[in-house]
Amino acid sequence: MTVPINEPQTVAASTPGEAWSFEDHFGTVEALRQRLNGVLKGKTDVIEHVLVCLLSRGHLLLEDRPGLGKTTLAKALAEGIGGRFARLQCTPDLLPSDITGFSLFNQKTREFEFRSGPVFSDILLADEINRATPRTQSALLEAMAERQVTVDALRYPLSDEFFVIATQNPHDQHGTYPLPEAQLDRFAMKLSVGYPGDNHELAMLAEAIAPPPCEVPSPVFSPRQLRDLQQFVEGVAVKETVQTYLIQLAKATRSHADISLGISPRGLLTWQRAAQASAFLQRRSFVTPDDVQDVAEPVLLVRLAIESDDATRVVRSIMESVPVP
Repeated sequence: MTVPINEPQTVAASTPGEAWSFEDHFGTVEALRQRLNGVLKGKTDVIEHVLVCLLSRGHLLLEDRPGLGKTTLAKALAEGIGGRFARLQCTPDLLPSDITGFSLFNQKTREFEFRSGPVFSDILLADEINRATPRTQSALLEAMAERQVTVDALRYPLSDEFFVIATQNPHDQHGTYPLPEAQLDRFAMKLSVGYPGDNHELAMLAEAIAPPPCEVPSPVFSPRQLRDLQQFVEGVAVKETVQTYLIQLAKATRSHADISLGISPRGLLTWQRAAQASAFLQRRSFVTPDDVQDVAEPVLLVRLAIESDDATRVVRSIMESVPVP
């Protein structure tokens, strides 16, 4: 479906499915949680934040060394939700049309036909995103913010469940293009996987000897069920006292001596949505200050311009500066 850019787009309402209870929703997520923990062993805290990011309809930036399971995690997530998976290897010669797609002239029909790019997926892995040029990086801005792309003055809607997992290596900066603040603010969280423990590496080596035949696991749920789940999480209650707490924390980021760019209103909304998802994963239907604190570090580290070598210490000082209601 294409819609001219100058005309309003009408989206038909989806048919409501069978009503799910809180336990139904939680049981489905628990199955996905177990699936991901089985793939990325010993990283329960990382998995929790990945689920928070997914349920809050955000996008994820993984900043870490190569070979730590980032691609494996993305593939397992796509398999778990039964979604389409696409991988984009970012290089300096990558063009925006390599991401969004392009119009190709058909000699038989004498018309232009749109050939969709990898962005038309449910889970998109943008590997080493900082190796793409700024022009190519910007091709993801509209897709991440509005879940649509514009090519030749025509809008093409993306999947409602469109989820970007971008990676970058913080230790190899040769030939890279740092992401600007405008694009970083499109990510809900920034995480680091880190090295596994000795016992988990030992198990990995043992499993690599004569591994069983590879079988594609069945999905935990469908993309449509994921959208229903995301809508359910959006309804998790947030009291005014907790919202006031969030605002005071946001003000603290904007006046901190070691921060040149504080959190934006859009970032504050992202923080609240992440706290809602965190509360749901804790089997609660309301947000507490603990939920706000649990997601503070990955939410803030991706969007604050911190002028300090110890960004984690700065974030912790912000949390300690505001009284907990």
